[in-house]
Amino acid sequence: MDKQKYIEDLKDIKQMMNRSSRFISLSGLSGISAGILAIIGAYLAYQTIYANQDYLVYRQATLSIENLSTLLVIALATLLLSIGSGIFFTTRKAKRNKQKLWDSQSKTLLINLFIPLATGGVLCLILLLKGFIGIIAPLTLIFYGLALVNASKYTLEEIRSLGIVEIILGLLGIYFIGYGLIIWTIGFGILHIVYGIIMHLKYGS
Repeated sequence: MDKQKYIEDLKDIKQMMNRSSRFISLSGLSGISAGILAIIGAYLAYQTIYANQDYLVYRQATLSIENLSTLLVIALATLLLSIGSGIFFTTRKAKRNKQKLWDSQSKTLLINLFIPLATGGVLCLILLLKGFIGIIAPLTLIFYGLALVNASKYTLEEIRSLGIVEIILGLLGIYFIGYGLIIWTIGFGILHIVYGIIMHLKYGS
């Protein structure tokens, strides 16, 4: 009995140490809001690409300099709003749990998240300037997934699973090159909403 109790105590201590070394204030509501914003952004992008085309006939994407500028504005607005909502809900959760939002754990998390994201962002901009537009959407999924997997060591374990699914979706988008926007919507929209709901139910707001 004493030996079993000793083992259980060690497990509890290990879990406490592991928890203290991870940033656990991520909010499920931030995932839900990011997913909704991504779906809205995808819809606006779809309307931009297929503007003034009959829904009853075959449609072809039209990409002009004006369209690309509009798409960049939509992408930037979606990104900024998603970041803003994420900060809002995560800050609220951290205050409720009486936890610091900005500490060594959150710094480490952001550094490991930022490196793949920045790399993917620069690569996508280069490809955009070179005219390789079709693979940009799936590449954003791939690098976003890599960023989540890389950062998952410093936050909730579910982040790793989300990252792996994002990578798989991105690879599918590369293969089915004409369905990039649909797959992007699934990855950044629907998956975020599903993930957010699961996190909200499991860990609270």
